[in-house]
Amino acid sequence: VQLQASGGGLVQAGGSLRLSCAASRSILSFNNMGWYRQAPGKQRELVAGITRGGSTNYVNSVKGRFTISRDNAKNTVYLQMNSLKPEDTAVYYCNGVVDFFNYWGQGTLVTVSS
Repeated sequence: VQLQASGGGLVQAGGSLRLSCAASRSILSFNNMGWYRQAPGKQRELVAGITRGGSTNYVNSVKGRFTISRDNAKNTVYLQMNSLKPEDTAVYYCNGVVDFFNYWGQGTLVTVSS
């Protein structure tokens, strides 16, 4: 199973980015998919997740600003990030869980300038 993340970049505070995570198999085969991030010197944290059934959850700091979604036909999960803040700067990782096994994509760097 491969997860290919893309869409990171440099953006000014208040701007938007959309991350994409393309899977090499049906995303509906995953129990859960999500986006994590890791800022320098900090632990990796779950930013947003989506279950096979379509339920979503978010870390409090991004609620109302980030939206996780998916396109089943394209086997792709997205993270729309709006109203970005400098504290959102991190490497973002796509994650998928199948039968308690975690799959990770390569990270994509998001840098938000003030």
